[in-house]
Amino acid sequence: MPTLKSEFLQIMTERGFIHQCSDLDGLDKAGSEGRIVAYAGYDCTAPSLHVGHLISIMMLSWLQKTGGKPIALMGGGTTRVGDPSGKDETRQIRTVEEIDANKESIKRVFSNFLTFGSAKSDALMVDNAEWLAPLNYIEFLRDVGRHFSVNRMLTMDSAKLRLDREQELSFIEFNYMLLQSYDFVELNRRYGCNLQMGGSDQWGNIVTGIDLGRRMGVKEQLFGLTCPLLTTSSGAKMGKTASGAVWLNEAQLSAYDYWQFWRNTEDADVARFLKLFTMLPLDEIARLSSLGGAEINEAKKTLATEATALVHGREKAEAAAETARKTFEQGALATDLPTIEISSAEFDAGLGVLTAFVKAGLVASNSEARRQIQGGGLKINDEAVTSDKAVIKATDAVSNGVIKLSLGKKKHVLLKPV
Repeated sequence: MPTLKSEFLQIMTERGFIHQCSDLDGLDKAGSEGRIVAYAGYDCTAPSLHVGHLISIMMLSWLQKTGGKPIALMGGGTTRVGDPSGKDETRQIRTVEEIDANKESIKRVFSNFLTFGSAKSDALMVDNAEWLAPLNYIEFLRDVGRHFSVNRMLTMDSAKLRLDREQELSFIEFNYMLLQSYDFVELNRRYGCNLQMGGSDQWGNIVTGIDLGRRMGVKEQLFGLTCPLLTTSSGAKMGKTASGAVWLNEAQLSAYDYWQFWRNTEDADVARFLKLFTMLPLDEIARLSSLGGAEINEAKKTLATEATALVHGREKAEAAAETARKTFEQGALATDLPTIEISSAEFDAGLGVLTAFVKAGLVASNSEARRQIQGGGLKINDEAVTSDKAVIKATDAVSNGVIKLSLGKKKHVLLKPV
């Protein structure tokens, strides 16, 4: 790796963010001269982003900290089409109302990472529906579509992998590449944006956007930078658990469960995740990474607290750490564990143990609950569940009025009869 002058690219390199770059020397020169305006795009397919999006958000944050200008692009327009990248089937088409509601919900997380305003390095949040929704289709084909080669588009992974598996690729999805490429051109025209960042699965779309800019008369050089799509050391996709995605919004996942996700990091991933998902100095990360044996758990707790503080705030992160300490180290029932309210009428009707654990989000399905029961993995008030026919009653509540459900030793949810 050549010596880099740009502080932003130095950090990206040292902390493991860079997978591909269209022109590292050119981008380094732009960065050293304070000329990087970069965007990352986020489609509004759910009410919250998840941990898989976090790496690009961290890249935007580091860019701002080193003097660059970040743009968080909301995909109010592209979400109406659906990105085929990494998908085996066509995404569900969502209504404009659903997309707008999701957009408003996912915006919240960015204020924890970026400072928005009108100063030179203040972040912007824009919505590509501003320029995509009013497009005239015939004019778009004449002005933009003529610059695309179908032959080349079919070689891009987003299309090629789907076709190689003989899986349908709809015409609406095929247009996604055009729209994302046009986003780059519009952001350059409106805000001087010269860098697009994203996951490695977006590389084809990003370089196509660079090429479209050249063909449509963008005079300055455009750049593309991708981060790796992370998997854990055991090969699992980063951000996925048995019970679903690891959401960033607290309405979808409690701060405590978010903390627990990071606390359960595999030993081999601790150093890498500390570099990517915390702002800790590298020398402190090196110290934590050198811990061995049982001390590695201290590094995991630090990772969990620092990563949670970025998303949910320091107070909630430390509260989650304290809840975990009380629950696991003292064996106490910490009342600030995630709590699900269940009506007394539902208890009176007979709340089946399978239903209860699914409602609590500890398992994804009844069949998974049955498998956990067979392996001794489910507990109620610290007593193992032995039958999938068991029924939980309101009278099972302990002295503080809650019922503790547990999956293994580390995942707990309280049921509160109301």
